[in-house]
Amino acid sequence: MAQTDRPENSKPQEPAETDLPVPLLYRDAMMLVLDKPAGLPVHRGPQAKRREIPVLTDYLDALRFGLPRRPELAHRLDKDTSGCLVLGRHPRAMAELNQMFREGRVDKTYWAIIQGGPEEEQGLIDLPLARRDPDRGWWMKIDPAGLPSQTRYMVLGRGTLGGAPIAWIGMEPLTGRTHQLRVHCQASGWPMLGDEIYGDAPREGGPGLHLHARAITIPLYRKRDPIRVEAPPPPHMAEALRACGWSS
Repeated sequence: MAQTDRPENSKPQEPAETDLPVPLLYRDAMMLVLDKPAGLPVHRGPQAKRREIPVLTDYLDALRFGLPRRPELAHRLDKDTSGCLVLGRHPRAMAELNQMFREGRVDKTYWAIIQGGPEEEQGLIDLPLARRDPDRGWWMKIDPAGLPSQTRYMVLGRGTLGGAPIAWIGMEPLTGRTHQLRVHCQASGWPMLGDEIYGDAPREGGPGLHLHARAITIPLYRKRDPIRVEAPPPPHMAEALRACGWSS
């Protein structure tokens, strides 16, 4: 696993438009990469339908940048996960992006703060996942009869927060199961800080999920280098990251 603490965007970015609803990290004729804030759902699912809360799809018209169609999501991030989110700008772009995600040709790097930490500095978590409840498809568990699920990890730093040991890790999901990174960390004995579903964080007033889609690399153009984009860590993760040795 390559070092993941200092990725760089593939090309200089234009100044971000000040009235955009979500920070723009990258734009070209085919795709956008947004910096999704933690707490913003990407679409209006069952929970969002029950409450009047904003979702990312409410803002897609503002992200046309002169094209007749609004962009579409090429993949998804959980509501409480921040960072790199890719959108296709037209049907041909969506077809190519969907195929690349489906075939596993898009490299994704996540940062997480975990409670405790692994003994090894790097490794592979290979634990199959299945739904815990058929009526709630997002709620997952380790299940020998489940779908194959693999996550590569590397420890980037260690420290303490509030007197308790924590670790900063980079993770690369080799498969794309729902809540894969969160369940893999919990099952390994080091749940993510702020995880109210698989960890011990309170439902209200907790520190927020410390999971961030740090970087994404997309081989979108055959005759060009892959496009690599990074998202800065969200403010709620800064204290724990600094405790583990990160400096902005």
